[in-house]
Amino acid sequence: MSSPRRSNFRRLAALSSLGLMLPSSIAVGLFLGYFLDNLLGTAPWLLIILTLLGVVSGFLSLFRGLKKFGLEKDDDL
Repeated sequence: MSSPRRSNFRRLAALSSLGLMLPSSIAVGLFLGYFLDNLLGTAPWLLIILTLLGVVSGFLSLFRGLKKFGLEKDDDL
């Protein structure tokens, strides 16, 4: 396996992980909010707040990852 080919596979693997950033951040906020709501009896407030924080965190991570690979420009896509 040549070095440029290996480099392309590493880049592809890193880019493919971007697709999991948003749903995993939302899922963590959702499950943590659900657990804390059941534990503290504050339903549905912590679920809503932590899910929204998960969405924001997921988008920020997604944008940072895209910026890292220089894909924020339309002509690069």
